[in-house]
Amino acid sequence: MLIRVLGSAAGGGFPQWNCGCANCVGVRRGTIRATPRTQESIAISADGAAWFLINCSPEIRQQIESFPKLHPRQLRDTPISGILLTNGDLDHCLGLLSLRESQPIVVYATERVRRGFTEQNRLYRTLERFEGQASWHALTLGVEQPLLTDGRESGLFVRAISAPGKSPLHLSELGAEPEDTVGLCVRDAARGTTLAYLPAVAGPSSHVTEAVALADAVFFDGTFWSNDELVGQGVGKRDAADMSHWPLGGEQGSLAFLAAARGKQRVFIHINNTNPILRDDSAEHAAVREAGVMVAYDGMELEL
Repeated sequence: MLIRVLGSAAGGGFPQWNCGCANCVGVRRGTIRATPRTQESIAISADGAAWFLINCSPEIRQQIESFPKLHPRQLRDTPISGILLTNGDLDHCLGLLSLRESQPIVVYATERVRRGFTEQNRLYRTLERFEGQASWHALTLGVEQPLLTDGRESGLFVRAISAPGKSPLHLSELGAEPEDTVGLCVRDAARGTTLAYLPAVAGPSSHVTEAVALADAVFFDGTFWSNDELVGQGVGKRDAADMSHWPLGGEQGSLAFLAAARGKQRVFIHINNTNPILRDDSAEHAAVREAGVMVAYDGMELEL
């Protein structure tokens, strides 16, 4: 399985357009050792020809252009066979509306996420201009299904698992359900390898632990280093727990959890602009590396 990181930052990107935190100011001025990042999305493929995106960020056009293997191969064409959504947050699905130029697209999502994006959403009409412009395939929790290329099996199979989380902010009045936030276990049938993709995790669970244990590579929620990160820096009023993200730091943090998963490729992704691991010379970045875990960056590539 080929994996390309298209974007590695949390919602808002890095630097975030309206943020004057030390990280954002430093990366703009070039005074810290850090690299700008777009909002989180990856591309995966079994053969290097047909590709599937996991999440579709607002910067999807820029991300496609940054990776030649996603460019059209003829007059009107795309190598993107499908798009998988882990939840309905805007930084994960808003890019779908940018793919409106008369090109059929296939979207894999739970029924809960599909309804949240399509129902009572006037902007969704941009993806209904002709019959079959957007086709939705339901992800059923715990059930493995093939990812298809032109109706044929691509060699990749996906299983959605419930991850601790919440409904998107714009749908918060609907309450939370298990299908709101999922992790994806993607299996390459020919190579027998599995990717666990979990960019939004509120805390530990048996489903998450099992997915990490069975995977050859894990991409994991790296949003915040500490629970009070936003409050402590004076840029927000909610903590990580309020936003349903598992902080990295501390004895009960996600870094300690991933550090125990030896023998796997482990990567933090969906990193908030305030997180100190974005600074290559920070103590927190060093702690991640010492634990054998990587920090995702745009353009990063792995092969399983």
